[in-house]
Order: sequence, then structure tokens, then C-alpha cells
Amino acid sequence: VQLVESGGGLVQPGGSLRLSCAASKFTLDYYVIGWFRQAPGKEREGVSCISSSDGSTYYAESVKGRFTVSRDKAQTTSYLQMISLTPEDTAVYYCMTAVAGTPIWGQGTQVTVSS
Repeated sequence: VQLVESGGGLVQPGGSLRLSCAASKFTLDYYVIGWFRQAPGKEREGVSCISSSDGSTYYAESVKGRFTVSRDKAQTTSYLQMISLTPEDTAVYYCMTAVAGTPIWGQGTQVTVSS
């Protein structure tokens, strides 16, 4: 089983991106999905997560109001919609879940916000 992120890239300040996290060989029905990021020289930090049961969400203060996490009805993909991006959002973004207690991380996707 694995998670595969996509959707990163270079965007100007104020721009938008949508990241995808696709599950391979399993579905996301019963799992919380977390989104994390790691900027150069910094520790990995939690950005957002979405529950498996009621779809409730959490956002770090630094992204609240700008990022929106979701999951598709097929329960195969989670999305992180990002708007009003700033250079401080530059990082490698990862999605993560835990299956039978084992953490599964995606490979990461680079987001660079620069003019």
C-alpha cells in the first residue's frame, strides 16, 4: 500500500495550487489523512487533517482560511486546496495515514512560491 502525492510546482505569491494524495492498493474510508510540510532547514510540521468518520477537519493557524482539505467520494484521494500562497508556504508537502498502526507517508511534492 502506498500514498502518491502530486500537484506541486512553482507559483507566484498570491497564487493557488491543489495537491492530491492518491491511495494505491487500499481505500481511505477508515483512515485519518494528514498533510504535513517541511521547509528547508526546518522540522516537518502538521498542516491539516481530515477525519474518516464525519469529515471533520483541522488546520494549523498559519494556513487557516487559505487551505482546504477534502477527500473524494470514492475514498481514494485526498486533496489540499491552497490559495493566497506566500513564500512562507514553500516546502515539500507530504500526506500521511496509518494502516494497522503503521504510518504510511507519500513521497512528497515540492511547492515553491516565488516571483
